[in-house]
Amino acid sequence: MDSINQNQPEKNHQDLQGQEAAQKMKELAQNAESCFFCTHITSGQPITSRPMAVLKADDAGHFWFLTSDDSHKVEELRQDPFVQLFFQGSKYSDFLTVHGTAQISKDKAKIKELWNPMLKTWFTQGEDDPRITVLQVVPTGGYYWDNKHGNAIAFMKQAVGAAVGVTLDDSIEGNLNVQ
Repeated sequence: MDSINQNQPEKNHQDLQGQEAAQKMKELAQNAESCFFCTHITSGQPITSRPMAVLKADDAGHFWFLTSDDSHKVEELRQDPFVQLFFQGSKYSDFLTVHGTAQISKDKAKIKELWNPMLKTWFTQGEDDPRITVLQVVPTGGYYWDNKHGNAIAFMKQAVGAAVGVTLDDSIEGNLNVQ
């Protein structure tokens, strides 16, 4: 599907599949470092959203978080494991939305892998705090909005386009299917 903007001379839609989609998710999540983590997706209740730091985005496109087992989100995920994550890496690019399923565990090896000393703010007993819970989000799909050549080139193309009256947009967007 090409742009609905008839003034757009460049191709700006590209769906990604499999490993390519997983790598795009990982790249954009790492640029953003945090996201809005949304629960109550399929429950019929209002969606609940909270900011969370992504501690790891792996090569399979999975996202890893640490949280407290007594948090509202863990209670909500036990009732409805479907989630949506919203990322924004910069003011003009690196946008990503992911939907998937959250899995809850107390995997000590994964806690050790994800641990960093700043987390002691929330887990005062350190990485052995009994409240630490691992959340793994396994994506079922997503959508991205980015630029093709970086923010500097995108800005230059927009500036030239504005000066000459032509739509020059370096954006790219598309569906992400990791399955």
